[in-house]
Amino acid sequence: MALDAGQTTARTLRVGLFGIGLAAYWPQFDGLQAQLQGYVAEVEAKLARPGVEVINLGLVDGVDAGVEAGHRFREADVDIIFLHVTTYALSSTVLPAVRRARVPVIILNLQPVAAIDYAAFNALGDRTRMTGAWLANCGACPVPEIANVFARSGIAVHQVTGVLTGDATAGAEIEDWIEAARVAHVMEHCRMGVMGHYYNGMLDIYSDLTAQSAAFGTVFEHVEMDELAAIRAALPDAAVARARARIEAEFDIQPDCDPAELDRAARTAAALFELVDSRGLGAMAYFFHSVPGHAHEDIIASVILGCSMLTGDGVPVAGEYEIKNAQAMKIMDAFGAGGSFTEYYAIDYADDVVLMGHDGPGHTGLAQGRTKVRPLEVYHGKVGRGVSVEMSVRHGPVTLLSVVERAGRVSLLVAEGDSVPGPILEIGNTNSRYRFAVGARAFTEAWNAAGPAHHCAVGVGHLAGRIEKLARILNLEVTRVC
Repeated sequence: MALDAGQTTARTLRVGLFGIGLAAYWPQFDGLQAQLQGYVAEVEAKLARPGVEVINLGLVDGVDAGVEAGHRFREADVDIIFLHVTTYALSSTVLPAVRRARVPVIILNLQPVAAIDYAAFNALGDRTRMTGAWLANCGACPVPEIANVFARSGIAVHQVTGVLTGDATAGAEIEDWIEAARVAHVMEHCRMGVMGHYYNGMLDIYSDLTAQSAAFGTVFEHVEMDELAAIRAALPDAAVARARARIEAEFDIQPDCDPAELDRAARTAAALFELVDSRGLGAMAYFFHSVPGHAHEDIIASVILGCSMLTGDGVPVAGEYEIKNAQAMKIMDAFGAGGSFTEYYAIDYADDVVLMGHDGPGHTGLAQGRTKVRPLEVYHGKVGRGVSVEMSVRHGPVTLLSVVERAGRVSLLVAEGDSVPGPILEIGNTNSRYRFAVGARAFTEAWNAAGPAHHCAVGVGHLAGRIEKLARILNLEVTRVC
C-alpha cells in the first residue's frame, strides 16, 4: 500500500517565498538589489526538497509589489509562506502580500554572516559604499515593525532568527516548520473511515466530528460493517493467500497459533486492504460488538493482524472507535515516527517507568524485534477469540501525542520520553516501558491534568518541537508535559 494512501486529492505541498526590500535603495546603492536577490535564492535552496513545490516571488520592494504578491500567492494555493527579511523594508509592503494569502507566515530573520567584519567595513572609506554594505546586513531592523503589524492585524507571529548559512539551529527550525506544514497538509487531505460504533459507556472517547474536521480538515467516511463483510465473502483465494504470505513474512507466529485462526485473520486482512483502497482511506477507527455466532462477530474477532498491517503501511487504525486517537496516530505517522495505539497499564515505581500498551492493532514498524502473534481465548471486554499481536516499541526516544477535545475545542497534548528495556506483560498485547525526565509520578499527574481521553499515540523520536509548530500552523492550543 502506498504511503500517501488516503489523500482526498493528489496535491503537492506548496511553499511560498518572498524577500523584502525598499525600492528607494536600488538607485542609491550599486549592487545591493542583486545581492539581496541572491540571499532569497539561498533560502529557496534551503526550502527545496522532494514533494515540495517552492513558489518564489523573489524580492518584493514596495506596496504595489506587495499587493501583487498577495494575489500570486493566493492563485498559487500556497500552504505556508516564508518571508525572508533581507534589509529594511516597509511593513506596508509586507501586509498585503500575506493578508490575502491567509496562510501561516514564517519570518526569516537571517543575516548573511554571523558578525560584520568591522575592520574591513570601516576601511571601505566611502560612506555610500559603507551604507550599502550596512543595509545588506540589517535584516533584523524591520522585524519588530513587521511583528507589530502582524499582531495588530490578527496574523500569528512565527519567526526564525539566525544566520543564513552555516547555522544549524536556524536550519533545524526551518526544517521543523516545513515538516509541520507537510503534516498539516497530509491531515487536511486525509479521508478517515469510521466503522461500527463507540464502545458503550466509554464517554471520554466520544468525538465531535465537526470539530475534528474544522481543526484538521479531515474528511470522514462512514463505512458499514456490511460492506466489509460483502468484500470478505467475495474474495478470491489468491487475495487471501497473498495476505497469509504477508502475515508469515512480517510476524513472528508463535507455535501455539491455530492455522485456521491465521487463515481467518488473513481473509479479514485481505478484505480490509480492499476496503481501504476502494474508499481511499488514510486512517480508520472502528469498534463493533455484534452478538455471539453472528457473521460480523467472525470478522471483528479477526481484524487485529490486518489492522496492524494497515497501521504499518501508513493507514493507522484505532480500535474502540477512538477517532481522536486515529488522528493522533495519523499525525505521528505523517511525521515519519509511526503511531501506535496505547494507554496506561500500570506504573512501576521501583524502576520509575510507566507501562503502556493496548490490545488489538499495533504498529509493526515500531517493534523492538519482530511482532509476535499469539492466540487468545478471550478478548477482554470484547467478543470472540482469535489471534493478537504482542510487541514493545523499540528502545530509544519516543513521543506521546493525544488529540484532546474540550467542549468542542480541539487541542494537542504531547510528552517526550524513552522506551526502555525491561520485563513486560506477555499477554498478547502491545506493551512497553516508558521513562520520562520528570519521573513517572509527575508525568502521570501532569498528563491526566490536561484532560485527555485514556488513549494516546506513541511514535519513535523526540518530536514535541515539530508538534508544537504543527499546533501553531493549525491554530490549536498545545500542552507539553515534558
